[in-house]
Amino acid sequence: MTDLPFISRSTKCFSTTKTEMACTSGLGISTSWLKSNPLLYTALLLIWTFRVQFKLWSKDTRTGTHSMQEDSSRSPSYTVACEDYVHVVEFSPFSSGTPASLLAYGGNQYVVVGTCLFQEEDMEIEGVEFNVLRAFHHELRVDALAWSPESRLDRIPTIRFCTAAADRRLRLLTSDLQDRHEVKVMEGHTSYINHLVFEPTEGKQIASVSDDHTCRVWDLDGNESTTLRLRSPGISVCWHPEEVFKLMVAEKKGTIRFYDLVTQQAILSLDCGQSPLMSADWCLTNTIKVGAVAGNDWLIWDITRSSYPQEKRPAHIDKARLFKWSRANENLFATTGCPGKISSQLLIHHLGHPQPVMIGSVPVGSGLSWHRTLPLCVIGGDRKLCFWMTEM
Repeated sequence: MTDLPFISRSTKCFSTTKTEMACTSGLGISTSWLKSNPLLYTALLLIWTFRVQFKLWSKDTRTGTHSMQEDSSRSPSYTVACEDYVHVVEFSPFSSGTPASLLAYGGNQYVVVGTCLFQEEDMEIEGVEFNVLRAFHHELRVDALAWSPESRLDRIPTIRFCTAAADRRLRLLTSDLQDRHEVKVMEGHTSYINHLVFEPTEGKQIASVSDDHTCRVWDLDGNESTTLRLRSPGISVCWHPEEVFKLMVAEKKGTIRFYDLVTQQAILSLDCGQSPLMSADWCLTNTIKVGAVAGNDWLIWDITRSSYPQEKRPAHIDKARLFKWSRANENLFATTGCPGKISSQLLIHHLGHPQPVMIGSVPVGSGLSWHRTLPLCVIGGDRKLCFWMTEM
């Protein structure tokens, strides 16, 4: 917010003649009488000057809300150069067994896996230290990616993640970063796959949602163990961090359902009240909270209170695209605008603040992911990764 102007006795913002006219008009006070009372003259001068400047400030604030948001757009805290356009980027939500975090990013026919360590985690580092572990060839452009909890770098290094591509297939990639490298192709979806996630405790199952109106659960051999029939395209899927039989599935028409995988029945549903729903996320540090973006708005539910959103606010002028909860703070979340324009807007929100606590912008940004322990998120861009650190 713009600071109020500081008014001093020596202000020369306005001419004395205009001030005298303004102070005396309508009051029946002559200018000569006013000048013969210097204290009253000074007081009226200060009051009038403050009133006019406050009007100017108020007008600028009312008419300049959008421009002020744009002007406050913050550059990334850190950037990492890449060789090609980044379409998806994901921090591993699981510990790597080392101080560094695993991160994967993908684009046209490639996936790069590396480690990130930030100066907030190690005082000997300046900015960010990013080390590439391996680049994987991928037959098609990567459209979605999920990490397995089995990925670790201590003991015997193991990297395991799953991707989705436009050929409607999942690919499970496993590597020891040495000689062993396996790719398991999983087929079954009949349309575009929008999102996927590993079961978070042991990583022996994968759930995926698709435009074919299904959520499918797979074992690591590529067998379907469960198929949930949806009423519209599946947009997002999240697994409960501890109760492995609970799955959240968000549909494009604006409904979010929670399923019991034992009975394969919905046990709870939430309603956006609008569509299309573009992205939804389960707050895994406080599982009574669910968030989503639909249209221009972000929406928050407390699932113990109502099936309708507890909070709803406009976020992006050109439609919202992604919603992700921070893993470091249950009240912190990020939204992005739709990619493909000159620049993509990142907004970081805190439930205790009426306005975004940070605004970022990246040319043609894509993807969104939060660090496992820091209030830091990443977006992919044209030949770079952009990281924003947020004050909690």
